Amino acid sequence: MLSRTLLRTRLRGRALPVPPVAAAAAARAFSLSAPRRVEELTREAIDTPLSLWNFTEEENMLRETVRKFANDVVGPKVREMDEREVMDPQVIKGLFDNGLMGIETPADLGGSECSFTSAIIAVEELARVDPSVSVCCDVHNTLVNTVFRIYGSDAIKEKWMPDLATNKVGSFALSEPSSGSDAFALQTTAKLDKSGDFYVLNGSKMWITNSAEAETFLVFANVDPSKGYKGITCFVLSKDMGVEIAKKEAKLGIRASSTCVLTFDDVKVPKENIVGEIGKGYKIAIEILNEGRIGIAAQMIGLAQGAFDKALTYAYQRKQFGKPIGEFQGMGFQFAEVATEIEAARLLTYNAARLKEEGRPFTKEAAMAKYYASVVAQKASGSAIEWAGGVGFTRETGIEKFWRDSKIGAIYEGTSNIQLETIAKFLRKEYS
Repeated sequence: MLSRTLLRTRLRGRALPVPPVAAAAAARAFSLSAPRRVEELTREAIDTPLSLWNFTEEENMLRETVRKFANDVVGPKVREMDEREVMDPQVIKGLFDNGLMGIETPADLGGSECSFTSAIIAVEELARVDPSVSVCCDVHNTLVNTVFRIYGSDAIKEKWMPDLATNKVGSFALSEPSSGSDAFALQTTAKLDKSGDFYVLNGSKMWITNSAEAETFLVFANVDPSKGYKGITCFVLSKDMGVEIAKKEAKLGIRASSTCVLTFDDVKVPKENIVGEIGKGYKIAIEILNEGRIGIAAQMIGLAQGAFDKALTYAYQRKQFGKPIGEFQGMGFQFAEVATEIEAARLLTYNAARLKEEGRPFTKEAAMAKYYASVVAQKASGSAIEWAGGVGFTRETGIEKFWRDSKIGAIYEGTSNIQLETIAKFLRKEYS
């Protein structure tokens, strides 16, 4: 394992531009999982943008670190966590110890201070082994930490972010029974006390990821329902302030990831715990969920790759009619098709991540990545079960778990229909 300190020491900064000719091949530092090389240069190197398979040294090192952690620490616990529907505390501790719960958090606040793409790589690599662990890391980084980092005051950051980077899980509480896709229909209220010193929260939240393990909660509530969504405000609460878990959901997939109903009954929240501005919670939610969708896309491509890897390993070992079943042309064509689709989803995801890093518009691209990656994840994991035959249908290989886990990709952080509507809006604007 790499400690947070070692990550901060070794994984810092972005790589400098590579000299044109001498390092043309090195300029494309491909994924460790699929090493590639340029056989020969067919033209002189020119000053051109690098491929989406180009990563900085810190990003490649992080991928290697997360892959080792996922295989060595998470892997042996996957089936037990799935069947018990509980995240092993040692896995969560390992995420913190490896600096994976504060990937973009500044070093002076206890984080690893890496790129957004580093967070996406971590989510992808964890999902190859267990999508439940992946989403825990994803929500904590791309939603919770990002809200604090972008919208929190200096006092808020200094008080809450060091623990989030080192030992306390965070949760993002937006959805409610009456506000799923229509997030702004939320009913939770926060009324300012007569003293003016604190707000009183009442209401409930539903489908809240990480809520069983979390000690820090970002809660969206309306301070003035008469203003509609312009009354929505973001508050930070610690669990001991009165956050109650009313029910833990029993789910089809990502079972080790906790998903709970939360209730707030006259919970007093100091006014200093407002994150961002009063009445601007809707803006925070919109912007952060756009970013979070790239994380879910990364989870889905990691899941798809994990199922693909397990199935093909089996297919080239299992023999029928005198040869490995993977060598039959019909099987090979199916492998090729799914491999192409996984690669396409991966490139959509990396592209959205780089656009976000560059400060360019990425909402449409994030929606495309999230939508397509969820489609590919379901297809890849479903096909993987069939490729492995009867063994794939059992729990022994873990392939069927990938399929169960894949279904959530079309639902959370914006359903597939919401993603398609988002993309369609951009197309209408462009062509009408």
